[in-house]
This record gives sequence, C-alpha cells and structure tokens, in this order.
Amino acid sequence: MVLNNIEKLLEKYENGETSLKEEQELKNYFSQETIAPHLEMYKPMFAYFSISKKETFTKGVPLKTRKIFDYKWISVAAVAVLMLGFYFGKPMFQQEDDLGTYDDPMMAYNEVVKSLELISNSLNKGTGKISYLDQLDSGISKISYLSEMETKSKIIFK
Repeated sequence: MVLNNIEKLLEKYENGETSLKEEQELKNYFSQETIAPHLEMYKPMFAYFSISKKETFTKGVPLKTRKIFDYKWISVAAVAVLMLGFYFGKPMFQQEDDLGTYDDPMMAYNEVVKSLELISNSLNKGTGKISYLDQLDSGISKISYLSEMETKSKIIFK
C-alpha cells in the first residue's frame, strides 16, 4: 500500500501537482536505506535536493556601489571650452588694420618686384642643383644608339 502511494505521489510530482507535505513524504521515503528496485533511479535526485538545501553562500556581498565615470561629460566640457575660446579669443570691438594695401601705386609695384625677385632667386637655386639631369639626358640618347646597333647585328647574324 505504501509503495502504491509513493508511485502515485511520484506521478503527481512529475506533473507538478504535489503539495509541500507530499514532497516531504517523498523525501523521507527516498532517504531510507531500503527502496523498491524500480524506484532506485529517483534516490539520487531527492538526495541532491536534501544536500543542496544545506548549502549556504559564505562569500561577502559588497554593498558599496562603484562610481562609474561618465565620459560623455568630457565631450560636453571640451565643446564648452572651445566655444569660450572662439568667443573670447578674438576681441569683439577691435578693428583690424588692413596691412596689405598701399596708397601709392609706384610703391606697391616696387614691393611686388622685390617679392618676385626673391621667389626667382629661390627657384634658380633649386634649378642649379638639378642641372646634372641634362647630362643624364645626353647619356640616355647615346645609349639609344646601342639598341640600333643590336638590331643591326641581329640582322647580320641571321
């Protein structure tokens, strides 16, 4: 009769229909030494439940929260600094002096001539350093004669 009752409780347990009292009966039955041979497969499961019930968590749980640095505020601060720099970097009411014009056309012409002479001198120095390329060009033209000689010699030896 007890075995019949245990089998019915196991069926209810597998369907999830048992109460806590019925589950306790099952745990008590499977904690015994003598169990029906066809129910031996359930013994490790109920033994595990009784062992895991005794387990406790012994590690400490930190209750302090760590502050997480929010990087988006760095970009906001950088934009604010740039905006202040643009706003205060150039005085608002100061008039800029126009230094690029001359009232006298002859004086302007002389300044342009001086600037162009300076640029011309710099360019001439640069071209003087690469004058050896002309000699290289004449050497390459002499080498082209060798290819003509090679074609002629091929004709002769055929």
